[in-house]
Amino acid sequence: MIETWRWFGPEDAVTLSDIRQAGAVGVVTALHDLPNGVVWPREQIEERQAMVREAGLEWLVVESIPVHEDIKTGAPNWRDLADNWAESFDNLAACGIRTICYNFMPVLDWTRTDLFYELETGAKCLRFDAVDFAMFDLFILQRNGADKDHSAELQSAAKARFSETDAAERDRLIDTIIAGLPGSEESYSLESFRKSLAAYDGIGAAELRANLRAFLAHVLPRAEKAGVKLAIHPDDPPRPLFGLPRVVSTVEDMAAIAQMSDSPSNGFTFCTGSYGVRADNDLPAMLREHRERIHFLHLRATKREADGLSFHEANHLDGDVDMVEVVRAVLEIEKAFGRVLPMRPDHGHAMRDDLARQTAPGYPLIGRLRGLAEIRGVARALAR
Repeated sequence: MIETWRWFGPEDAVTLSDIRQAGAVGVVTALHDLPNGVVWPREQIEERQAMVREAGLEWLVVESIPVHEDIKTGAPNWRDLADNWAESFDNLAACGIRTICYNFMPVLDWTRTDLFYELETGAKCLRFDAVDFAMFDLFILQRNGADKDHSAELQSAAKARFSETDAAERDRLIDTIIAGLPGSEESYSLESFRKSLAAYDGIGAAELRANLRAFLAHVLPRAEKAGVKLAIHPDDPPRPLFGLPRVVSTVEDMAAIAQMSDSPSNGFTFCTGSYGVRADNDLPAMLREHRERIHFLHLRATKREADGLSFHEANHLDGDVDMVEVVRAVLEIEKAFGRVLPMRPDHGHAMRDDLARQTAPGYPLIGRLRGLAEIRGVARALAR
């Protein structure tokens, strides 16, 4: 595996020097300052690439070129936006950057309810609490139909918790869920969030899947011509939220996407943390089943909690992801196809100096360094 590291650009508290000292050789980044839907100019790509190279690293993967919501909903202008998206990866390919991670999650990117959940060790991590989420959906957002998406038991617990929270706690939850997480595409107010949800009225899983198929049919010929690999990221968490459909959550979803096109450019970002939230996902089997389409790896572990809906980030070798078997499957794929896959240690616990450093939530220096070292050790041992 090629060891890479996500970097949010010059404003990231984790510097390129830090990344190089961690042992990574590649950087995963994007032009986060550009709005969704515009073409990424080659000059700005080259400027970012030069920064990375001057630090002794290489920009290997783009994460992400955001897919505009109008593409996901199939709005009348979606083809123009898809053309801009494709022109962006053309410009990236001209600079030698040919692996593009993207997602097709409606409205929100990855979703959590707590960015600084304190563990018994004193370290902090990301967490999704089902009661907090239901409380937000039912009593803060007050979404029509929310009661149909939460069990009676969960609604009762959410109502009790809502009565116990003050305005500051509610504002924190609002900010956490809809104000924009690191790498997310958008940030919202409650009002704008409601409007964005309304844009998906009448769009279920079948319609969203059809829009993804149309998008891929439009951009894949250009991707093949440019030698670009498109790698779709799974839903996070991998189940419907806010009544919105999800189409990249299971092995069946992967099979449906693979069947949309036999183009070698039509592939996956395999995120073990996202897929691992579901107990019915067999991660090593999923990797092996779609081995020729795996273009990029996010290696992290999540831990499902007692209610079966809540989860938090675990250490990379703990939690519900059997990282040893995952890495074994990856090494088998690399050997079978004679290629090496870019991998990054995803998320991590904020610990020690991380607790005093203002890094992006979920992206601490030391926690990810620990994860990278542990995964590196597993890979070396298995290869030996």
